[in-house]
Parts: sequence; structure tokens; C-alpha cells
Amino acid sequence: MARSQDRSKRKATGGRLVSFRSKRKSELAGYSANTKLATEAKVKTVRVRGANMKNFLLSANMINVSDKKGKVQKVAIKNVIENKANPHLVRRNVMTKGAIVETELGKVKITSRPGQEAIVNGVLV
Repeated sequence: MARSQDRSKRKATGGRLVSFRSKRKSELAGYSANTKLATEAKVKTVRVRGANMKNFLLSANMINVSDKKGKVQKVAIKNVIENKANPHLVRRNVMTKGAIVETELGKVKITSRPGQEAIVNGVLV
């Protein structure tokens, strides 16, 4: 069965909504990229609606770190320490927005969305 972003089959009150059409390709949902910590960066490019292209970062090992003064450095990621979105992602070394990673400069919080922007940016914690 296809993953759909269609409206719910239930109303807020719990009543049933009668569908007026079947699923459309434009309503298909994609799978999460689950950007992992690896030795090399891997990017997947997908054609989307309107012949546009989207880039998904599947794995990464570098992060652009900005400090309080605004200086940006590119450093290597050692480990994923914490992820408030889902603690189980830490064991798999999956990086999402808000995850805290360990680098040579110290702890860094990821501010970009690696699975959707194909880049890993962060700020020192």
C-alpha cells in the first residue's frame, strides 16, 4: 500500500469522512532520508513535481560549524550524542535537525535539515 499525504478518513469528532476520489500521485509521501554518520557523503537526487530536483543527504561526515562571532569552520563529525526528536536515532547515528553531535571543536547542535537540504550546518553548544 502506498504512503499517502491525503486527508484523514475521520473527522475531528470521530465521524467518518466519505472519500470523493482515489489516491493521486501528487499525494504520495516520501520516505525519510535518515542521514547517517559515515566515512563519505552520499547525496540522492530525486525528480519531483514540476520537473524540479530535490537532494537528500543519505550520509555525511563533515559539518559547517558557526560560533557566536559568526565564524564558520568545516570540521569532521565524531559521533552523534543526543537527539531529542527520537532517542533511538542516536544508536543508529542518524542526524536530524536539533541533534547534538560531537566534533573536534566540541558539541554542536544541527540547525539545518540534512535529509531535505543536503547539507549539515550547526552551532556550537
